Order: sequence, then C-alpha cells, then structure tokens
Amino acid sequence: MQQHNNCACATVTFEIQIEPGTQRERQNIPHNMGELQDLSLYIHDRISCLEQTLHLSLVDLPPGQTKKLGQELFALDKLLDEFERKVGQMNNQLKHLKELEELFDSRLEDVQHLNDSMPAHMPRRKCPATGNEPVLKQNEAVEVQPENVKKSKKKHIREMEVITMPEFESIPQYMKGRVTYDQLNAAVQSINTAVTAKYNILHQSVKSLNNSMRKLQQRFKEQETKDTKGRYFVVEEDIREFTQMKVDKRFQGILNMLRHCQRLRELRGGGLTRYALL
Repeated sequence: MQQHNNCACATVTFEIQIEPGTQRERQNIPHNMGELQDLSLYIHDRISCLEQTLHLSLVDLPPGQTKKLGQELFALDKLLDEFERKVGQMNNQLKHLKELEELFDSRLEDVQHLNDSMPAHMPRRKCPATGNEPVLKQNEAVEVQPENVKKSKKKHIREMEVITMPEFESIPQYMKGRVTYDQLNAAVQSINTAVTAKYNILHQSVKSLNNSMRKLQQRFKEQETKDTKGRYFVVEEDIREFTQMKVDKRFQGILNMLRHCQRLRELRGGGLTRYALL
C-alpha cells in the first residue's frame, strides 16, 4: 500500500513536469533561425522530461496521463522535424555564403590585378603632372601676372591626348626603336606644355605683356597662315622655348610616331615646319 502511494506521488510529480507541453507553449517555440540554439535547448529539456517519464513506465499510469504522454511524444517528433529543417536551411545558407566569399575573393584579385597593372598614362584630356615632365622656363613663368592668367582661362586651349597602349603596340618596331611607352607620352606632355604656354600668351592683351612677351606674341602671329586658321600648332623653337625636351633625331622619330597615331600633322610653308594638333 505504501508502494502504491509512492507511485501516485511520482505520478503527480510527473504530471506537473510535463504540464509545460501545452499547445499554448508550443506556439511560442522560437522559429527564428537566429534562435536555433534556444530551440535546441528546448528540445533537449523535453527529451530529458520524457526520459524521466520512461523511468516511471513501470508505474501504472492512469489513461488520461498516458494520453498526455502520447501528446508529448507527438509534439517532440514535430519539434525534431522542425529542428532538422532549420539545420538544413542553415547549411544551405552557409553554402551560399561560402560561394559569395569565393566570388568576392575572385573579384578582389581582379581589382588588385587591374590596380597593379594600371599604365602610367591613361587616355584623358589633360595629363596629370608626374614631376618629370618639362616645365616652362622660370623667368618666363614668373613674368605672367596672375590677373592675366585668370583671363586666359576663359578660352579653352586644346591639348593632345595621350597615346594608349593599343596605339603604341600598333606602331611598327622600326619606327619605335628604343622609345618606350612612357617616353612617348612624356613627349606628348612636353608638346602640350608648349601649346599651353604659347596660346596663353596669344590670348592675352598686348598691354598686359612685357617686352619679351610682346615679341613672342608677335612671332606667334607671324607664323600663322591660312592653313593654320582654327588649329593649335607649335614649331621647334616653341619646344625649345617652353620645355626641356631636346629637339634632335630622337625627337623627329617621336614626331613620326605621333603622326602615325594621328595626333598631329606637319604644315610646311615659309621655310618653317609647323606641328598642328589633330
């Protein structure tokens, strides 16, 4: 009789332990994948509860309590199915994230390769200063007044575009000789420097210039012909005047390459060769 009372007490205790397995609590089971760990702990607790129930299986449970035990087993089965589904979703997302990581690493390598392979000169209207390009003579640069420079900016001065790598590779080897891609574009910058300096002077009023600048402006105007109308051009004397480039056989070879790339053309007349920008 005493043993039966103990079993009854155990039964009462078990009934209290499994009471949280109601429909209302099961509806509050976490479904968010971020709370998957909570779901796992919840299932573990329910399994522990059922293990305790199995230990009491020797006890004759009332029919109502057996029904509750079956409901708990059914609910646990559903939770396990949901748990497996969540784990599958996380595995798929992990696989997708790994693919994205590989794709990102590949794109990063491509960008790094482009950055490392960036040529020193890129096609653009105005070449950036590199620190090695020829500059105006110091005495000439000082004599230009800031007010006059501001006025000259109102008129656009055309410049020669740099040579692209495909254009450089299209130049015949006998024409290139030992001239490199960077050296060719350095010459382009020097010609642009001379063109800019010349037409900055031409665009200024005579009253704003000193004597030496007035003589240069007059010389520039005398060199113009009907063929140069509307064109920007320089002569060899301008290259010597405004840049540090040597006008020699190598310079003539560079001019041939620029003509091949359709950057300039020669206009002859009056015993003078003019190099007009295209």
